[in-house]
Amino acid sequence: MFSGSIYKRCKCTEPRVDATGEPVLDSNGNPKTRELGTNCPDLKKRDHGSWYYYVNLPDGPRGERRRPRKGGFATRAAAQHAAQKLWTQANQGIDVESRETVEQFLRRWLSNRVDLKRKTRCDYADFLERIYIPALGHLTMRELRTRHIQAMFEDIWAYNKIKEANRKEAEEALAACEAARQAWRQAARPRPPELRQHWNEAKAILKEARAKPRQNTGPGTQKRFLDALSAALRAAVMEKLIAENWADEVVIPKYEKPRPLVWTDERIARWRQTGDKPSSVMVWTPELTGQFLDATAGHRMYVMWHLQVFRGPRRGEATGLTWAEVNMTQGTANIVQQLVSDTSHQLFEETPKSRSGRRTIALDSGTHQLLATWRDLQKAKRAEWEERHRKNPEKYGPYVDSGYVFTQDNGTPWHPDNVSKVFDRLLRSLDMPPIRLHDLRHCAASLSLAAGLSMKAIQALLGHATFTLTADTYASLMPQFEREAADAPVALVPRAQGQLVEEAATAEVDNARPELTLVKESGSPEAGKTAA
Repeated sequence: MFSGSIYKRCKCTEPRVDATGEPVLDSNGNPKTRELGTNCPDLKKRDHGSWYYYVNLPDGPRGERRRPRKGGFATRAAAQHAAQKLWTQANQGIDVESRETVEQFLRRWLSNRVDLKRKTRCDYADFLERIYIPALGHLTMRELRTRHIQAMFEDIWAYNKIKEANRKEAEEALAACEAARQAWRQAARPRPPELRQHWNEAKAILKEARAKPRQNTGPGTQKRFLDALSAALRAAVMEKLIAENWADEVVIPKYEKPRPLVWTDERIARWRQTGDKPSSVMVWTPELTGQFLDATAGHRMYVMWHLQVFRGPRRGEATGLTWAEVNMTQGTANIVQQLVSDTSHQLFEETPKSRSGRRTIALDSGTHQLLATWRDLQKAKRAEWEERHRKNPEKYGPYVDSGYVFTQDNGTPWHPDNVSKVFDRLLRSLDMPPIRLHDLRHCAASLSLAAGLSMKAIQALLGHATFTLTADTYASLMPQFEREAADAPVALVPRAQGQLVEEAATAEVDNARPELTLVKESGSPEAGKTAA
């Protein structure tokens, strides 16, 4: 049982008097009052006042007295229950007197996480400033409960509805702008000025609509929000700031990691008809991959894309590859770093995504030859740039000897986001079924599967952390593997020369027991025998 007291008090007041019984006045001549507290005669009434508790805790580390108290309870039992809970938590090591807020704790937690990669730290800092602190930062850690975190996600869902309305508004504005543009272009000359004015107004409306937030916060992003907050609260539990991890019982939309789908002829036809992608992760067939490589052979990023198609580095690993890690004699490339960006779009180097991400990949002969050609071209471009800088230093800055394999004309590396944007624009101009730049990595896996490589070899090629991740992602990627898997059980069953077909479509049969007729390929009279 807790050590302390349960008592009742109220806010009733009475005039303050001195030793002679005269009222005490303030500087303005008004009588001073005092609360009756536990001395109010009306406390015996059931509905008068409220219940309080105080708990005697062991003295603090500096010998300070610790007697936390709290009131406002409607019944004695409620106050006693709260006091007992506080006493139990204190004896379990919980710092029941802490007034640290959620904001203060989260900032302290993040500053102590020296083990985080820079990209992860930037993401967590963004979550803190944009999501957690506005919704939860004002609460103390002792006040925080599951309902507060749940309400935070409910606000996210409500904002998603607003962004959905913004997307529809932008689509309607785009359609109206295009209609106004066509009306102006198709008008007979001299074109009426009001048509041009209408088009300009439509463009202004479209610009305003596109300025509104439209990007949905999907289940995957919500899971990242919850996982990061849960990690912080686990640390709070370890510090004995809170009794349990309040994020554990929060319910958010279920997130299922999208699995790659192949662009089959049927899916392409549907996409051309509706514009909808079957999945957020799509993979080209070998034929489509060949079409892409043939169409982009003269592009300045072709060598990088060729490397991604056949050897599967991530985009940050490709843009972060340096000549120092490419062995042109042996035909290998060491993947030891990647280029990533923070929320301000600034680039920095970081180790690969997982421990197994640091790997050495063998270059296929085609990529090997392309890299040799590209190295010579890069040297020529450097000489050309340095000549431009010599003639016009104000327009052309000095060449940057960055050491990266894939660089712009001035020697600086490509930003991964810009490579993705160029890739997306190129696919639209080629009218090819859309995939993400990252999906070239899935193309590398599918081509390796089709070529007969084992899952273990593909895991090593891609730098996956586990074999399970590779198998779950790519086991049924290519259609030919699905056909082989479907035919394999049939091949195990010995059959007579012939096949069973249903006669229900051509003859009247018993509805409860349709009969099957054995039809021999030879077409002999025995074909009329029925099978029980």
